[in-house]
Amino acid sequence: MSLSPFLRTPMTDLTGGMISHQLQGRCQKEEMRYMDCLEAYGLERGETKCKALFEEYHECHTLTKQFKRFFVMRTEREKQISEGKLTGDKKYVTPKVDSF
Repeated sequence: MSLSPFLRTPMTDLTGGMISHQLQGRCQKEEMRYMDCLEAYGLERGETKCKALFEEYHECHTLTKQFKRFFVMRTEREKQISEGKLTGDKKYVTPKVDSF
């Protein structure tokens, strides 16, 4: 994972921060924690020292764990419907508000 450009110029410094999540709102905090860690340790050491922060930021950005949970719950519901455990109105009942 290489984040720094091969050749550094004033133009790369100007355009380096253009791709970020600071304006979108969802992953601002995770990205900022990761970037602060990279700034503290440097790029080479930061890859190992900040790995947990990067994984947290990556999950916020891609939502892969959330999608996997959703897929597992959906397949379990479809399995219960096909086995006859969920019938009628119980097939697609949403969870209670305080259940998650």
